[in-house]
Amino acid sequence: MKSSKSQIHTKYHKIPQIRFEDQQLTSFSGLLIFQLLFKKINLKQRLKKCFAHLKVSPIFGHHLVVMLLIVHLLLGFRRLREVDYYRDDPIVLRLMGLRKIPDVSTISRTLSKMEPHGIENLRLLSRTLVVEGLQRERFPRITLDFDGSVLSTKGHAEGSAVGFNRAKKGARSYYPLFCTVAQTGQFFDLHHRPGNVHDSNGAAQFMLACFEKAKSQLNGAILESRMDAAFFNQEVLSMIGRNQVKFTASVPFERFSQLKIMVENRRSWHKIDEQWSYFETSWKPKSWESAYRFIFIRKKNKKQRKGPLQLSLFEPFDVDYDYKVVVTNKSESAKSVVLFHNGRGSQEAVFGDAKNDTALDVIPCRRLYANQVFTISAMMAHNLSREIQMLSRPCFPRARAKRPAAWKFEKLNTLRHRIIQRAGRLINPQGRLTLTMSANQTVKKDLLHFVQVLQKAA
Repeated sequence: MKSSKSQIHTKYHKIPQIRFEDQQLTSFSGLLIFQLLFKKINLKQRLKKCFAHLKVSPIFGHHLVVMLLIVHLLLGFRRLREVDYYRDDPIVLRLMGLRKIPDVSTISRTLSKMEPHGIENLRLLSRTLVVEGLQRERFPRITLDFDGSVLSTKGHAEGSAVGFNRAKKGARSYYPLFCTVAQTGQFFDLHHRPGNVHDSNGAAQFMLACFEKAKSQLNGAILESRMDAAFFNQEVLSMIGRNQVKFTASVPFERFSQLKIMVENRRSWHKIDEQWSYFETSWKPKSWESAYRFIFIRKKNKKQRKGPLQLSLFEPFDVDYDYKVVVTNKSESAKSVVLFHNGRGSQEAVFGDAKNDTALDVIPCRRLYANQVFTISAMMAHNLSREIQMLSRPCFPRARAKRPAAWKFEKLNTLRHRIIQRAGRLINPQGRLTLTMSANQTVKKDLLHFVQVLQKAA
């Protein structure tokens, strides 16, 4: 039905008077869905067990501060000081199970008292929540990707150091090594390190621990892993092979001069598609004990390179192609291996989403343990935002070659705009607690869908 202009347009001249009153108003009505999720996974009690070994029991325990950090990051805040903007929000208070939110000084003081045993328990809980989701979904294959990511700080945080930092040269930073799950786009675990270490520092022990934990808790699942050239060495590859993990790893040309010669002497390449071609061989570096399957790949450039050239002593140069080498113990076709390895770029999207949406890149404190707790809280906030979508949507029925996420995930920032950041009022008509919101049909449909799914799952 067509509307007239008078039904559409009007004039507003008067500016309303502003008045502030103590009312049961909330800016985060959609946070109700996370209250249901926290209840389902019993998050508060499990956080409390992480710090049960501590003898001192303050009013605002360590578990409450960590839970508040997770909520704080889910709401989109990045600085601890910003807790003042929602400390009287009734939905946040109900989610926390508190009548009062702790002051910023209390939060900072509690974080400064964090210690290694509690942090290890928190890491274990974060990993356990991810494993429970994987056990529920029963994936036949689990793909674990490993890579480091720089977390920069402007100050002199304890345990940070000046290292390689492409974005902020000369800044002090941490350089944690992350393990992510490709199928769910979640963080499985992390190994915290200062910013001046190589990517492979402590990697072998951390990777072994991740594989052992995944194998012991995900019975029957085939474990896969993808790595960049920083992890390419005999110790790592042998360790992965002994644990029956299928892997691919990029090979650095500068480590073995023979690789360049093998590429330059090659005349016949097998075509994968219009862009990619390959050849493969079983090869053993002189200092290694056993041979592996090496796949040599070239990618056709869309545009010819122009300008001055700096030729490399180790990498083959061609104006028409880019080259790389992948080592693997997978027995599938070369095309499947190449697609599988190229899919590891999805891990960068996980890092990007977590840094933008849950402040993974923020270093808020000067104390090392406090910053580790904040980083784990950011990981958990990201993982929970994925978990709530996994529960509410069906996954893709089959695994794909590049092992992308099994769901079409929305970014947490999108969920905030569409659902979480909705104004509402808590009222008690006839003694029944009710959350009243504006009658937007799209919001109503999405919010009720999450509520119904989570209530069934509980």
